[in-house]
Amino acid sequence: MFLRYLDRTRKTIGFQLTLWYCAIFILSSLIFFVLIYFFLSLSLQQRDREVIQAELEDYLTKYQKGGTDALLKEMEENKKEMEENKFKKGVSGEDYFFVRLAGPGNNTVFLYIPEEQAKFDLKQFENRVTKGNRRWSFFSAKNDKVIYEILSYRLANDYLLQVGKTITKRKEFLERFRAIFAAIIIPVIFFGFTGGAFLSFRALRPIRYLINTIRLIIDTGKMEARMPTGKRGDELDELSKLFNTMLEKIENLIKGMREGLDNVAHDLRTPVTRLKGIAEIALQSEQNINILRETLSDCLEETERILTMLNTLMDISEAETGAMKLNLEEVNVANLIEEVVDLYNYVAEEKNISIHATFPKELYLTADHNRLRQVIANLLDNAIKYTHSNGRIDIEAFQKQQEIVITIKDTGIGIPAEELSRIWERLYRVDRSRSQRGLGLGLTLVKAIVQAHKGYIEVSSEPAAGSLFVIYFPKKL
Repeated sequence: MFLRYLDRTRKTIGFQLTLWYCAIFILSSLIFFVLIYFFLSLSLQQRDREVIQAELEDYLTKYQKGGTDALLKEMEENKKEMEENKFKKGVSGEDYFFVRLAGPGNNTVFLYIPEEQAKFDLKQFENRVTKGNRRWSFFSAKNDKVIYEILSYRLANDYLLQVGKTITKRKEFLERFRAIFAAIIIPVIFFGFTGGAFLSFRALRPIRYLINTIRLIIDTGKMEARMPTGKRGDELDELSKLFNTMLEKIENLIKGMREGLDNVAHDLRTPVTRLKGIAEIALQSEQNINILRETLSDCLEETERILTMLNTLMDISEAETGAMKLNLEEVNVANLIEEVVDLYNYVAEEKNISIHATFPKELYLTADHNRLRQVIANLLDNAIKYTHSNGRIDIEAFQKQQEIVITIKDTGIGIPAEELSRIWERLYRVDRSRSQRGLGLGLTLVKAIVQAHKGYIEVSSEPAAGSLFVIYFPKKL
């Protein structure tokens, strides 16, 4: 159980982020330490070399004034003084200088090594060939515990003057620095891991909320569940808000689907029930050819209604997904409007509604003739359906820059403001009482066809004052 828990924890994003943060934190600390160590070591070395160079310059001054003899005399006096100080004051040899004067063959003429207890291989030192005027080198004891950093200078008479100083103190200081860092690296790792775990826990809190919300929806089916959002305004906050917005849209879609299914069930129940009733009557009646013909005619009418609904739903789906096939051609909008108006004039006259059309005789655009006819017919049919007797419908078409604009205005019952944004939804009907016969798909199909032609449609309406639909088509696709 514990191993499974560890394995599961190891695979979590929070654990991985914690490791990454810890690794970056430790690596940054190591880089920081290396840089400090490098510059500190460089600074200490520079300071020691300046001291060695100053000592060498003192000897060179004596050499320039009195030659080799004066130089040797100065060396002997310094050696004597250093030995006395070491004996009287107990000063360590680390505080004094290594001094060597070698002849032309690199044989030692004078040598003073403050760390006398250390064992040095002088032959190996004498066998070295020193080139150049000023050259730095190292001279170490056999056990490498004492190391001198030495500056060599070739004198004019081919003598070699060498002055150096032990780097023991420098080494000890740097070792202590390394030991201190080694001692604090464990707390650094601990705080790095703890800090990484805390930051990843806080950073991934919206993700956990998201997981819990999704799990709640899956387990209970409650679409009203929402993620808590903060005020940080970061990407995860934005994700939470977008997720909540998506849930609201899904909830509205599901609600719309339920209403749509109710509408479909209601609209299909009537023709299916009639089909069943007609068939039962036909079966119960005597075999009268006229009755059977009438029965089949009624069945065909109801079947046509059902097929119309299903075909309209298919057309809408094809248009919305871009799969609708358009037979594009040059269409004279004027002729098309005249055809549709002539078709609906009889229905309008029955309700004493006047239709007025205004458009130029030639107004062309590239479109599918039949689909464009569907758009105008559906809008005109709706206008007649929801306009009272003695009403008026105005149809206008004109060109505006590179667009063809068609407007259909009526003096009907209008659409409430809260319903206006939903009239394009499938199977949505403003007329909840269903006083007017219809599928609730006309406007959805209109918008889908217009968008398939790369156009768009706008609507404005006031209850009891009428509605205005404005369609914009590009002149050429």
